[in-house]
Amino acid sequence: MPNVVVVGAQWGDEGKGKIVDWLSEQADVVVRFQGGHNAGHTLVIDGATYKLSLLPAGVVRPGKLAVIGNGVVLDPYALVDEIDRLAGQGVRISPANLRIADNVTLILSLHRELDAVRESGEKGTRIGTTRRGIGPAYEDKVGRRAIRLMDLTEPAMLDVKIDRLLFHHNALRRGLGLSEIIRAAVREELLSVAARVLPFMDRVWALLDQRRRQGDRILFEGAQGALLDVDHGTYPYVTSSNTVAGQAATGSGLGPGAVGYVLGITKAYTTRVGEGPFPTELADKTGMPDKTGKYLGERGKEFGTVTGRPRRCGWFDAVLVRQTVRTGGIDGIALTKLDVLDGLDPIRVCVGYRLEGREIDHLPAGEAAQARLEPVYETIEGWGASTRGARSWAGLPAAAVKYVRRIEELIGCPVALLSTSPEREDTILVQNPFLS
Repeated sequence: MPNVVVVGAQWGDEGKGKIVDWLSEQADVVVRFQGGHNAGHTLVIDGATYKLSLLPAGVVRPGKLAVIGNGVVLDPYALVDEIDRLAGQGVRISPANLRIADNVTLILSLHRELDAVRESGEKGTRIGTTRRGIGPAYEDKVGRRAIRLMDLTEPAMLDVKIDRLLFHHNALRRGLGLSEIIRAAVREELLSVAARVLPFMDRVWALLDQRRRQGDRILFEGAQGALLDVDHGTYPYVTSSNTVAGQAATGSGLGPGAVGYVLGITKAYTTRVGEGPFPTELADKTGMPDKTGKYLGERGKEFGTVTGRPRRCGWFDAVLVRQTVRTGGIDGIALTKLDVLDGLDPIRVCVGYRLEGREIDHLPAGEAAQARLEPVYETIEGWGASTRGARSWAGLPAAAVKYVRRIEELIGCPVALLSTSPEREDTILVQNPFLS
């Protein structure tokens, strides 16, 4: 039976939390393979709401092993806070149900501060990050100066590693007019949290290989979305990691053969948080949401799980999703929030772009070209009846079924699951990824 990778097929916030939770019931191991605590998942289970930022969604399910892979950047204090918060909701986190890769990169307070300073600049220089230090931590990882979890087991070696890190960061801080950081402060920051996080440390690559060989089902949980991928997204308005399914192998320590079925999550419309191009955005000339944009935002409760920022809303963009299906190797789509479109008539879907007078069928890689795109729309009949809570095709209005089928045609990928509310039971199963 295949291991399953769940990735966002838009700009994130597609409803991955519910789908991962729905699939985790069939999985034995749930793995986070990239990103950090800038990614928020909201789970609604038996009326209780759990908000996760760093921990894999499977951690709230008894009998599941949650794993944080080496492709993640880990803020140890954010981890401890999340563990304590879940404990207050009756979810016990211990090494029995959570393991963290020994070679995971750590996020420090200096990363958060640098992120915030950069994002406080002029509007034209802002990326729209969550200011949680994700990007600067990945920069240090690639620059070969990062502090990793395993380093906390060797306090005698920390000073050399911290000096190497500060040689770079203090030069940056001088240029930004910030005071320099002393080694002792970083050392204290690391060692004061070590006892809380080191019990979870493991050789994740070996653990996952063992669990795979014994026939366990592994669910790889992506964060953000394919359009925020550092290579394939709307660069530079992207995250600092690869968010496509290929990263599941690299970010967990398993080879590409471990990846079986790739499930892409997409909303029945489009949203985006932060800066960057958004061809189908429903906004007026001042950038404020228009009437339909407000309708989608209010009905869809479009506010970031991590930041609380309102999300920009727009019509479904088939061009973008078709492209992410290809770059992400997506086998099937989980279409979420269909019920948010209830009552809208007509509904529009972007089927192409117009760039400088000619029509194109893809998202250009250039930032300037992306900003000049004009969407080409197809109009589709809306539906008056409610789709909320439907659990079978028979429970959907005919026009809603027609909308879903048209999306499948436009993106060149079948809908495997259809979500009609935040409740996990309100899901129409077309194809079970674990049985494909």
